[in-house]
Amino acid sequence: MGRETKETEENRKTRHKMVVVGPHVSIITLNVNGLNSPIKRHRVAGWIKEQDPTICCLQETHLSPKDKHRLRVKGWRTILQANNEQKKAGVAILISDKVDFKAKQIKKDKEGQYIMIKGTLHQEDITLINIYAPNTGAPKFVKQLLIELKEDINNNTIIVGDLNTPLTPMDRTSRQKINKEIIELNEKLDQMDLIDIYRTLHPKTAGVAILISDKV
Repeated sequence: MGRETKETEENRKTRHKMVVVGPHVSIITLNVNGLNSPIKRHRVAGWIKEQDPTICCLQETHLSPKDKHRLRVKGWRTILQANNEQKKAGVAILISDKVDFKAKQIKKDKEGQYIMIKGTLHQEDITLINIYAPNTGAPKFVKQLLIELKEDINNNTIIVGDLNTPLTPMDRTSRQKINKEIIELNEKLDQMDLIDIYRTLHPKTAGVAILISDKV
């Protein structure tokens, strides 16, 4: 599949990223910082409809398992979530009704830190991993998760989310430093042939990581 990343000035302000996979498939990712407010859910639903992505990945939904039905967006009936009982973290993947998507396998954790979906999109294999890494120990968490999911990651894999980790000096704030754990995470990404396609296409612009397999 051909892949490219698009970014506008609005994207930089809202810290969301759009990935275009092939000619008719787009994936958008956004940290929503809580969806328990009806007004917030309405705004996010409107934003998703405006962006009109094939797949939308959300982080920090803060919805508990019993409240997950509250996340509804017309035109995106397929909604797969990992939720936390304490209304912390929480991730979701929404699939547009416009596409032929079939889920074959789903993996997620009870803390709502990640969800992985393996399936077919327009008869092509695809693996989506949406991650919300904890604020403390994020690089170590992401590295360990990649190790655990190693057998599921292939050349059809796209990893998005909020890693809470500046993988390069370009991505960090003035208070953040590239420490040993981040270096080890980058080494693991290299070992697994995972590249940050956003950084590859936008080497001088700060932004969240979008990882794809570089295997041929």
